[in-house]
Parts: sequence; structure tokens; C-alpha cells
Amino acid sequence: MLCEMVVFLCVTFIDQILYFCCFCPHSHPWEMVTKAAMQKYPNPMNPSVFGVDVLDRNIDQQGRLHSKRLLSTEWGLPSIVKSLIGNVRTCTYIQESSIVDPKEKMFELQSSNITFTNMVSVDEKLTYKPHPEDPEKTILTQEAIISVKGVSLSSYLEGVMANTISTNAGKGREAMEWVIRRLNAEIEELAATARGTIRTPMAAAVTEK
Repeated sequence: MLCEMVVFLCVTFIDQILYFCCFCPHSHPWEMVTKAAMQKYPNPMNPSVFGVDVLDRNIDQQGRLHSKRLLSTEWGLPSIVKSLIGNVRTCTYIQESSIVDPKEKMFELQSSNITFTNMVSVDEKLTYKPHPEDPEKTILTQEAIISVKGVSLSSYLEGVMANTISTNAGKGREAMEWVIRRLNAEIEELAATARGTIRTPMAAAVTEK
């Protein structure tokens, strides 16, 4: 399994703002998990994300990869929530920025919604680092700050959003496993092709002899 267990999960309110945080070990090396995270969408576990556009990508002088993407998502909120926020349209856009530092082995991803910001703000941060005791594993720290404003029953809506993020976190781990299986299959296919390419001229040489 990609994620063996959630080491720590915390949901708390501070000044009417909900904070969500969880820690999870992944049973794959940091390099593989980082590759999977960058190729996570689209996947069958998270069909709500139906569009990914790369806005910018560059490498700085320290060799770190910086990326900016725009995600098109369907929140799929319950009907009662739609009536509370006064909008039946739940398609939203998320701005995502990430940094991959291969030297320090750190992958940090931050995202925030850029639609419905007058009603709800969801700021999320994911950090991937090698497990301090096992280099063959990776630790994911996921944090989110949720704030609902200008609508009734804001605490209820914040709870719904927190539950959605928690559910999506589980789906996200399943999606990572799916992507890693796909990547491993592609690697095996390339290796098999390379072996076949090498064998062909060798077989021809033997035949000529």
C-alpha cells in the first residue's frame, strides 16, 4: 500500500477559521512519489479534477523546479450547501504553485481557489520529504485552512469542506498508488523494448556465423 497509515490528523477551529492537518507515510522513495504527485491528474479516483493547464515552469539557479498550474474542478457540494451559498454552479478554478528541490529532496505544493473567494477560501499546502528513518519511504504533510464568509451556518459549511478535503486526501493517496503502478509499468515496458532491441542485432550476428 502507498500509504500505510495516517500518523496524525487534526481538525480545529481558531478565530472562526478551520485548520486541517494530517501526516502520512508513503511506502515509496521520495523520487517516485514526487514524480507521481506531478502526474497525479487526471486519474479515475479524482474525477472532480477535469482540467490541468501549466501556466509557467522554470528552473532557478539552485536547480529547483518551479511550476504554476491552473486546475479546473467540480466541488460536487451537497444541495443544501448550494442553496446556502446561493449558487448552483460548483465548477471552480484552483491556482497551484509548486517547488521541487532535488538537492534537499523536498517537494512543496501550495494551492488556493480563485473562484467563490467572496464566500469560501481554501488554502492547502502539501509537503513531501524522505522519511527520516527509512529512505525507501516518504512523509506527506498536508495542511489546509478553510474560511467561509458572508453566508449563514458558516461553521457547518466549514465542516463540510473539511470532510471533503479529508475524503479527497484518501482518494488522493489511492490515485498516487494508481499513478505509481502506471509509471512502473511504463518503465518495465521501456526496459523490455530496450532488451529486445539489443537482442535483435545479437541474434542476427549469431545467425551470420
